[in-house]
Amino acid sequence: MTRHPDAFDELIHSPIRLRICAALATATALEFTAIESALGISTSTLSKQLKVLGEAGYVTLDKRKQPFGRPRTWASLTLQGRHAFDAHASALRRLIDADPATRNCQDLWIMISRK
Repeated sequence: MTRHPDAFDELIHSPIRLRICAALATATALEFTAIESALGISTSTLSKQLKVLGEAGYVTLDKRKQPFGRPRTWASLTLQGRHAFDAHASALRRLIDADPATRNCQDLWIMISRK
């Protein structure tokens, strides 16, 4: 499915997934425990949400061996994920910046449902 470049993305819009994508958009890759700590969420919650984003093709996970201890998991946005996040952020900005005096429900629906 081809999405509009400023499309609202229901999958990303979930608050935790939105925060994960926002964090991942700041770096090439982030280590799992760093994301967990920065967002203040549990291991199981982060794991579940990364799985959802991964199944959508938005995130990749990479287990990297360490010189000592267990391997660590790193997460990064895919190109598709970065485009989807940028489009979603743009759609949110349009909603926020819309002039309340001139917008109506139909206009808002069109803005968030462009695909």
